[in-house]
Amino acid sequence: QVQLVESGGGSVQAGGSTRLSCVASGATYRTGCMGWLRQAPGKEREAIAARNTGGGGGTYYADSVKGRFTISQDNAKNTLYLQMNSLKPEDTAMYYCAARESGCSWWDWKSEGWYNYWGQGTQVTVSS
Repeated sequence: QVQLVESGGGSVQAGGSTRLSCVASGATYRTGCMGWLRQAPGKEREAIAARNTGGGGGTYYADSVKGRFTISQDNAKNTLYLQMNSLKPEDTAMYYCAARESGCSWWDWKSEGWYNYWGQGTQVTVSS
């Protein structure tokens, strides 16, 4: 089992920045890919960024956040980050960290069903 704990959410002004963190513990060797998904009120959950955690590379972004958000990881700390810049009110959502045992590919990184482990979520609210 892998446990994921997010932190870093809160209230931010439009145009501002914030960084989310996700600390992984347990059987982290099982993770082939980790990502961030979000769910806005009244909307379906969507994958916004993911990266393969091994040496094979592969980083993916949804069009809605490309150029504004950056996903990164610190292996020594077993931590995944999401740097969020130029925030917009439509970025308001509950943000979830998730991990999957298989690696991500461009055709499946958005598929929720592939993610095996989930954090509890952290709320980000962007005010105009």
